[in-house]
Amino acid sequence: MLDVLERRYLLKLLVRKELRVRYQGSFLGLLWSYVKPAVQFCVFYFALGVFLRQGDAIQDYAVYLFSGIVVINFFSETFGNATRSVVGNAPLVKKIYLPRELFPVSSAWVAAVHFLPQLVILLIGTLVSGWRPTVTQLLGGVLGFATIALLAVGLGLFFGAVNVLFRDFENIVDLMLLVVTWTSPVLYQWSQVQQQVPGWLWEVYQLNPVTTAVELFHFAFWFGATEDRPGLPVATMPPHVLWYGLLGLAVSLVVLAVGQFTFRRLEGRFAQEL
Repeated sequence: MLDVLERRYLLKLLVRKELRVRYQGSFLGLLWSYVKPAVQFCVFYFALGVFLRQGDAIQDYAVYLFSGIVVINFFSETFGNATRSVVGNAPLVKKIYLPRELFPVSSAWVAAVHFLPQLVILLIGTLVSGWRPTVTQLLGGVLGFATIALLAVGLGLFFGAVNVLFRDFENIVDLMLLVVTWTSPVLYQWSQVQQQVPGWLWEVYQLNPVTTAVELFHFAFWFGATEDRPGLPVATMPPHVLWYGLLGLAVSLVVLAVGQFTFRRLEGRFAQEL
């Protein structure tokens, strides 16, 4: 990872190349960063918020839902593309030397480019809802983004390296990403999980970095816009949300260290396997 910092100019070139290739021949181009999350939001909002009445149980369900979706989208894009990044750049791996970690890290930067338009929409929605965040809540949002970014890069390094040897891991990661949206409090509230699981399993659930990142985004962008209203449930956050956020960050750092170690051990075989 230190090599990546030293060769930032190569990272910039890879990010530009990924964006250019992805939108080559596309009419909408970067506007897909708005279209895809908008369609995803509408499907979830009407299916769960309207038809299954989640909107009656959660204040400002639209803001609650979208603040979780932007986290999951960033994680899914970074993790999924990082897993395929080494195999997808096989010609570069076989022909020239450069730090192979550049490929998973560039996937995170491309995902960040797509994350920014979604964040702008989220900010507009929260301001319309009366968002008045505290400094603590804003720091919680920064902590949540750092947690999910480190986790996604760490997992991307690990699975990106293993995927060179066994291509089945691309499909395994796709299945993991299919599950992650439903196992994090994006579409429902944390209290619904706490009521249904044993205490020890609730603690494990709270230690999941994806869960803590989603809750920190709720804390930063949703909780600050809610207020007690007659006929609506009181908005609440899980106990010790910032403490669990720090634990989630620690777990993400461990995952990053394991991913970097695995990547370094296997990268000597990349050119041969590709």
